[in-house]
This record gives sequence, C-alpha cells and structure tokens, in this order.
Amino acid sequence: MLWAPLIILLGTWCTGSSSQTVLTQPPSVSVSPGNTVKLSCTMSSGTSISDYSVHWYQQQPGTSPRYLLYYYSDKRPSGIPDRFSGANSGNTAMLTITGVQAQDEADYYCQVTSFNGPTSLREGETSFHAAQSSSSVNSCV
Repeated sequence: MLWAPLIILLGTWCTGSSSQTVLTQPPSVSVSPGNTVKLSCTMSSGTSISDYSVHWYQQQPGTSPRYLLYYYSDKRPSGIPDRFSGANSGNTAMLTITGVQAQDEADYYCQVTSFNGPTSLREGETSFHAAQSSSSVNSCV
C-alpha cells in the first residue's frame, strides 16, 4: 500500500491579552509513517512554560478544531488515543505523536494560558510530512 504524504501543520490559537508572548516554531519536519514526531511551541526567552497550561487542538480539513490534549496533567478527552502525549520543559511545550498514521493529517494548534488568564501567542506553523522514505528535515518559508 502506498502512503500518501501526510501533512500536519502546527499553529497557534490566538487569544486576547494586553501583553504578547512570542511563539516560535520550526518551519518543517518530515518523518515516515509509524515513526514518532514531536511538535513544539516555544515561548519567548525568559518565559517558563511551567507557569502556564498548554492546550492542544487538532483540526482536520473541513472540520472545526477538536480538543486534543491538556498538558499540565497530560489529560486527554475520551476517544483521544494515548499515542498523543504532551510535555513541557523550560520555555517549550511539546506534542508527541507516536506511531504516526494517515488519519493524523490535520492542523495542530497550541493554546497557552496563564493561570490568571489567556496569553496571546504570535501565529506560526510547522509542516510535518510523513513520507514513504527515510526521515529528513526540510526548511520552507
């Protein structure tokens, strides 16, 4: 069976706030189906992600965003496979997808909120490609 290229975009979910926290993301990542991919949301230097809660959303083409994961306690709504997991370290939040499947093709958004209210994130995205061949990293603008 031939695998069609799998594209996952990682963006940000923007919410209102008087101050803006900058989020940076790698432009592109490629991996073969069945492998593991880590999608990152990195907050501004000097900002500890552990002071915030991180929410991940999945939006498949033609659908509304679906709540995927809350990472402060790695909680998932029912029906979300445990191959989706979160982690925080320093100023970076990670969404890990193990055993990538074709149905994972979607846009993935992170929302970072402080315990005192929402924090704005600058929009960005990462393209994730699950290709038939070996893993590689691509840059795209």
